[in-house]
Amino acid sequence: MKFRLSSLIINTAALLLGLASLLTPLVFPWGNGSGDVSTTMPLIISLIIIFCLIIIFLDIQSSVLDTKMIAFLGVVIAINAGLRFLENAIPGPAGFSPTFLLIILVGYTFGGQYGFLTGALTMFVSALITGGVGPWLPGQMITAGWVGQSAALIKWGNQKSTGKYKITEIILLAVHGGVWGMLYGLIINLWYWPFLTGSQNQIWSFAAPLAENIKHYMAYYLATSLIWDITRAIGNVVLILILAKPIIKIFRRFQIRFSFSYQEIPNK
Repeated sequence: MKFRLSSLIINTAALLLGLASLLTPLVFPWGNGSGDVSTTMPLIISLIIIFCLIIIFLDIQSSVLDTKMIAFLGVVIAINAGLRFLENAIPGPAGFSPTFLLIILVGYTFGGQYGFLTGALTMFVSALITGGVGPWLPGQMITAGWVGQSAALIKWGNQKSTGKYKITEIILLAVHGGVWGMLYGLIINLWYWPFLTGSQNQIWSFAAPLAENIKHYMAYYLATSLIWDITRAIGNVVLILILAKPIIKIFRRFQIRFSFSYQEIPNK
C-alpha cells in the first residue's frame, strides 16, 4: 500500500475520535454518575460508523483493488463476528478471545485503515449478534480499531507480497498481540468505570484531582481486570505464533492475485 495524504488524515482522525470518545465519560459533567450515558452512546457509535463509511468511500474512489478489498473485509468481519458468537456460546478461559488474530493480521498485511475497519466493525456486528450492545460498545469499537490500525506500524522484512515471511515479523506480531491483550482491557474499562459504585478507593470521584482518580482506577483494574487481560494477552500470542504464518500467506496471495487482475494490458 502506497502512502497517501488521505491515509495520514484518516489515521489521525481515527486516533482523535478514539481519544475523544474514550475520555468523554471523564470530561463531561455526567461523569460523576448523575447523567445518563445512554443518551451519548448512540451518538458516538453513529460517529464511529460514519467514520468507517468515510474510509470505505475514500478507498473505493482511489483504486479498483479497494472494491475487492471491501468484499474481502466483509468476509473477514463476518468470520470474526461468528468467532465472537462462539466465544460467548462456548466460554473458554476468562478473557481469551480469538477475534484479535484476524484484526491484527489484516492491519499488518493491508494497512492501518483496513485494520481499523476490521476491528471497529467486528465489535459492532458481533454486538448485534450476541446482544452485547451497551455503554461499553463505543470503547470496544474504537479500541479494537486501534489494535488493527497499529499493527501496520510493525511491518518488517518483505513488503512485496511474495508470500514469503521472516520469523522476525511473526515474533513482532506476537509481541504486538500480547501488548494489546493487556491494553485492550485497560482502555475499555474507562468507558464504564466512572459510572460504577463500590469501594471508595476504586471508584471515580468527580471532585477528586486527576492523580487520585488514576490511583483509584489502577486499584480497580488490578482487582477486577488484570487476570482477564493476562489470559487475553497469552491467547493472542499463542494464536499468532501458531496461525499467523499460514494466514499471512493467504492474505498476500490475495494481494498478488487481485493486483494482477486489473493491470492494464498495453495495446500492440
